[in-house]
Formats: sequence, structure tokens, C-alpha cells
Amino acid sequence: MSAVEFDQLLVNNAEFLKPFAITLTRDSEAAKDLFQETLFRALANKDKYNVGTNIKAWLYTIMRNIFINNYRRKAKQNTIFDSSPNDFLLNYNQAVIPDTAEGNLRVKDIQGAIHNLPEIFRNPFLLYFDGFKYHEIAKMLREPLGTIKSRIHFARKLLKGQIQRY
Repeated sequence: MSAVEFDQLLVNNAEFLKPFAITLTRDSEAAKDLFQETLFRALANKDKYNVGTNIKAWLYTIMRNIFINNYRRKAKQNTIFDSSPNDFLLNYNQAVIPDTAEGNLRVKDIQGAIHNLPEIFRNPFLLYFDGFKYHEIAKMLREPLGTIKSRIHFARKLLKGQIQRY
């Protein structure tokens, strides 16, 4: 197929791409860009087109692949787009300084609240907090699994009531 014949075939079938581009992008300007990029890639790769194959399907595939690649590229960038005049605030890295004194007080209060739990609730809760599974705790304390689950639940409930005042 000559270059002139391919160009004519492309021009005759290009109009079918516009609605597909709008469907993909949901934006008329982005659809125009996608349409233009598709025609450019089709012209650049006309040697890969096999005569007799469906040109519309070939063009749709090119457009869909361009759209998917652009979408993936934008997702990887994680860039925040803001059209406001405050562009200097975008991606502005602010240093966060933790208030360690207040944090230490809270940890002490939580540890005190755990220590004040009745022993029947405190032991299963501390084992669970240390990463043991319910069935492991039940085996260690020689208690039924349902009992361990309910004791840990009640320990959480008691702690929530004591710590909620902050």
C-alpha cells in the first residue's frame, strides 16, 4: 500500500475515533489531544499496518493503548493539579515536629489504665497486644476461646471508657 493510499484510508476512518476519545477522556480538550496523538502514531507506524485488516480496530487499539499508558503515567506521578493562584503551596513540604512531652504523658496514662484493669481482663489483653492470636492465648491461659475473646473485648471497652476523657 502506498503512503498516499494509507493517508486516504486514515482520513476516511479518522472521524470514528472522536466519539471514542471523548468516551475515554470525558473531556473535549483531552479528547482532541488523544485523537491527534492517535493519528500521529498511526502515521508513524504505517509500516506495521497489514493491508486488508480492519483499520478502525487498529486505530481504536492505538487510541486505547495511548489512553491507558497516559493514565498509568499520571497515576505514577501523584502530582496535585491546582488551578488556583496559590501554586507555590503545592507539594510544599512542611516539617512536623511532634510534641513528645504530650505523647509521653498519653503513653503513661494508657499504661496506667492497662495496669488498673482487673487481672482477669489484663492478662489476655496484654497477650493479645503483644501479638498472640486468640487461640494461642486460650491455650496459654487454659481457657475456652470464647471466654478469651469476650475478656479482650471487655478490656478494650473498659480502656476506651477510661482513656476517652482525653
